[in-house]
This record gives sequence, C-alpha cells and structure tokens, in this order.
Amino acid sequence: MSEKTDLAEQYHNNGYGCGQAVLASFASDYGLSEDLALKISTGFGSGMGRMCEVCGALTGAFMVIGLKYGKVKTDGSKYGSNTETTYHKVAELAKNFEVKHGSIYCRDLIGHDLSNDEERAEVVRQGLFKSTCGVCILDAVKLLEEYL
Repeated sequence: MSEKTDLAEQYHNNGYGCGQAVLASFASDYGLSEDLALKISTGFGSGMGRMCEVCGALTGAFMVIGLKYGKVKTDGSKYGSNTETTYHKVAELAKNFEVKHGSIYCRDLIGHDLSNDEERAEVVRQGLFKSTCGVCILDAVKLLEEYL
C-alpha cells in the first residue's frame, strides 16, 4: 500500500466517511487544511447524504482532481482547458472504478438503502462500511494516484 492508501485507511478506521477519507488524504498536497477538507467532504458520504447516489469515495476523488486541475480563472466561457482536463480525468476515473466494481453508485456497491434506519443498521451489523466501503476508498485512492 502507498502512503495515501494508508492515510485514507487511517481516516476511515478513525470514523471518517468515505469522501472524507479520500479528500483529506490528498488535501495538504494542494494547500487545503485537514479541517477544511473534512468539513467540505462530510456531506458526500453514503452516496451524498445517505441518498445512495455516487459513491462518496469517488466524489472525494473528484474533488482531489478539481484541486489539481480545476478552473480558477475564466475568460467568460464555461469551458476551457482546465475544465476539459478535469472533466476528462473525472470521467476516466469513474469508468475505471465502474469496471472494477460494477457500478459507481453506493446503492449498488453496498446493496442497501442507507436512508433507511433498519437497512443502515444491517450494514453496520454486517461490517459493510468497513469491508465494502474500505475497498472502494482504497481503490479510489489508487486510481487517483494513477490519474494525478
């Protein structure tokens, strides 16, 4: 494992969500404080606030791509080289994640509706946050390391 995967695993094992674990592992590389990275990414866990949409580990990875390649200045147009680079890297990372896991959606990856208290309790009981989400976090970090 790499330094970044170790760090992401540490964050996750210490109670941080999937998006938090990924973003915080790269934050200092881009001048983002740990506290701000953790705050920004809090709502992305469990597929965006328990809506089971795009995997939080992936959204954390997308934010890291934005930190490196994102557009800061504009000539007034919506698109430009930074935007195109960012979109391309996000799409490629997502495609490769989907090839490996069969989906980019939390609901498919974890197999439960996390907005439902009983189903979420079952996920906790089965240890799926640790096992399934842990693998998704590590894979998102590994893909990021390839794409950055």
